[in-house]
Amino acid sequence: MELYRLSRKKFSDSLSDKGAALKGVRWNSVGVELIYTASNRSLAMAEVAVHFSLATLPDDYVMMTVFVPDNVASTTILETDLPANWKDFPHPNSTQKFGDDFVLENKYCLLRIPSVVTEGDFNFLINPNHREFKRIEVIEIEVFTFDKRIFK
Repeated sequence: MELYRLSRKKFSDSLSDKGAALKGVRWNSVGVELIYTASNRSLAMAEVAVHFSLATLPDDYVMMTVFVPDNVASTTILETDLPANWKDFPHPNSTQKFGDDFVLENKYCLLRIPSVVTEGDFNFLINPNHREFKRIEVIEIEVFTFDKRIFK
């Protein structure tokens, strides 16, 4: 399977989990390492675009294509498994428990979870501490330019 990650060029030399662990975001608390990817390029772009305006958008993004072997241990969380407020912004602490538990249990390398930004699409969270993480690799990095019309 191929997954996609939009990243600043300076952070694209490897699959990094440091940003999410430093800040704590929707699916993980501060200190919990988790790599966010998307099921398609458009979702990867949308997940980043919601955090910027045209004036604040950096111009050094790259699209990373990530290869995950089909037999890597994975699990899915469905929307019906999530709390009623899972789409709220700012995100509720209750959503962070899902990613935190996923990493702490360390049973799976990949977690398929619904996207808040694009209904019907899925993000894939990668546990960098899982033994199968070494089987996941970045196979392509391309310069990515946002279409400015998105920010009108």
